[in-house]
Amino acid sequence: MAYYYVILGFILLLGGAEFLVRGSVALAERLNVSPLVIGLTVVAFGTSAPELVVSVGAALNGASGLSVGNIVGSNIANILLILGATSIIRPVTCNREDFFRDFATLYIVTAIFTTIALTGTFLQWHGFMMILMLLIFIYYSYKRECRGKDSVELHVHETKELEDLKNKSWAAIIVATIGGLAGVVIGAEFLVDGAVDLAKSFGVSEEIIGLTLVAFGTSVPELATSAIAALRRQPGMALGNVLGSNIWNMLCIMGITSTIIDIPVPSQIAHFDIWIMIATTILLFPLMLTKNMLTRAEGGLFFVLYCGYIAAQCYISQNGYSF
Repeated sequence: MAYYYVILGFILLLGGAEFLVRGSVALAERLNVSPLVIGLTVVAFGTSAPELVVSVGAALNGASGLSVGNIVGSNIANILLILGATSIIRPVTCNREDFFRDFATLYIVTAIFTTIALTGTFLQWHGFMMILMLLIFIYYSYKRECRGKDSVELHVHETKELEDLKNKSWAAIIVATIGGLAGVVIGAEFLVDGAVDLAKSFGVSEEIIGLTLVAFGTSVPELATSAIAALRRQPGMALGNVLGSNIWNMLCIMGITSTIIDIPVPSQIAHFDIWIMIATTILLFPLMLTKNMLTRAEGGLFFVLYCGYIAAQCYISQNGYSF
């Protein structure tokens, strides 16, 4: 039954997130909210809903390893798997100034997240601090992007692709939004229960399931979005999606989760996986700045590194770890 729970959970989670985002975008547009604000808030929060609900549900069920593993594993997958696969399709380019600013923000957030993780527990006041940092990040992103015509047009384009419910009735919009939210919540419950049962049946830790299976599953929407952007000759969008997603994962998801309940950090994540997350984040910087792009060869390297990381998790699950 655990397999069915996981599969059903992923279907409900991803399908619910899609309806939630589209319904929320239509609702925001009916209320005359600008595309820029929608892109920075509604779309960003909606696409993070699967990770958020899974992490909160896991923490409340006592599976804190799955909760933290989901965030750390998703950040690793976003860089190595998503950017790697996207740049194999088409090299991922960047604007040097924008990339430097966004990377600096990601690096600072990663450093703060790691510092707290190494204390052993994310406490309630840590959560409130991270939510405050998220609000500051959204504010300065809004002010910065208001000054950039290209950024505004990007969010207009992003919103246009999600506004198919715009001309529907209020009832249809509300049903889509509430139904999507219900799908995310119920799907997360199935996924967490199934993942915990799988961990027990295979004798592996919850954090390994969170770092691999759950992290990959909740990263599927970003993978699909980035791959489609590359095929449409807009691979630069993938970089913005990944950097923004990683920042939201740490500040929003762990921030909200730890305001609800204290989150202890498993030893394996503190001594191994979080350092892999830092290393992959740092590795991205010189590769992007050498030619203002991530080439196909570098993307292939990222993909191979991700496969190596998954292999390492398989080894740890069979032999344990000693750090």
